[in-house]
Amino acid sequence: MAVKIRLARHGKKGYAFYHIVAADSRAPRDGKFIEKLGTYNPNTNPATIDLNFERALDWLQKGAQPTDTCRAILSYKGVLYKKHLLGGVAKGAFSESDAEAKFNKWLQEKEAKVNAKINKIDTEAKAAAKSRLAAETKVNDERAKAIAEKLAAAQAQPAEESADEEAPAAEQSEE
Repeated sequence: MAVKIRLARHGKKGYAFYHIVAADSRAPRDGKFIEKLGTYNPNTNPATIDLNFERALDWLQKGAQPTDTCRAILSYKGVLYKKHLLGGVAKGAFSESDAEAKFNKWLQEKEAKVNAKINKIDTEAKAAAKSRLAAETKVNDERAKAIAEKLAAAQAQPAEESADEEAPAAEQSEE
């Protein structure tokens, strides 16, 4: 039986959510699977990946073939790198403790990159919100000035009309 690690689609139309599964290659995409290895949500930024690392590594070592998207996900999470390091240990290229040290170093660097991206997205969102607020405040101030000018013009106009009405009346009384 050929086993594939692939995505099974869930979620509503236009808002996909995936389960990462180990399934027989002959089974339908959303059909029968052997084991659920995790989830993948591409709708968030960065994409949310919840993966059972040990089980995915175990399936890869047993010969399961990941699809292209799953290969990218497994690579992103470090499963393929860990498999590569364990292959080097099996060949005697280096010890298991060296492999573990290399993997931990890679994992820390990866977490730093992901956290940097999250922080960058947050700061850009805050800056965009601040600029929108400033633009809205400017528009509100301009509207308030326009309304104040209209009110001042409306109050000045009746005063002028009443002054105009009083002046002819005063001229008529002098005659």
